[in-house]
Amino acid sequence: MSLSISRAVLRQSTKLPGRTARRFESSTTAKASEAAKDTASKASQTAADYKSKASEGLSKVTSSAGPAISNAAQSLGNALGKIGGRTGKLIKFVERQIPPTVYYARVGLELSKIVFQGQKMSPPPVSAFQSYYQRLLQIARNPGPAISQASNTVSQLRSNLNTAKVVSGSVIVAELLGFWTVGEMIGRFKLVGYHGDTGAHH
Repeated sequence: MSLSISRAVLRQSTKLPGRTARRFESSTTAKASEAAKDTASKASQTAADYKSKASEGLSKVTSSAGPAISNAAQSLGNALGKIGGRTGKLIKFVERQIPPTVYYARVGLELSKIVFQGQKMSPPPVSAFQSYYQRLLQIARNPGPAISQASNTVSQLRSNLNTAKVVSGSVIVAELLGFWTVGEMIGRFKLVGYHGDTGAHH
């Protein structure tokens, strides 16, 4: 009987460490997963805290920068307004011209949009601009061929000119000069000079 009891105890003793190991293993795994979850939640909380602090800092910077920039612009405008003489007049003239310039630029943009849409036009592709400006850069880097081509064109124009063309061109120039002179005379109501305040002259 002692032999059977000793065998039973021996079997129990061999089974016991396996069960204990399984229990220890499952509790260790559970503790590790809980620790990982805690670490992940702490990390996400820390990230959220940093994010909120960063957004608060950014909002503070933008809220303080807005008035600072407007104050700087206002002080610059005040300083420019105190400048006198020709420079002050020029600054005031430029300040007066800004609103109409912006207005007419917007009007021109909208009008061009209407014309483009009405005529079913489209702006040129970017490749056209690139090829044009690349050609200009090549000419700027190496102007020799462009200068020789321009001189060839001038010599061809000179050889194509004859006396009749020169005379007709000079007649057109004389007519334009005459029309301009007559317009000046009509505008001044005098042949020479302008009407002015003659009392100021001694």
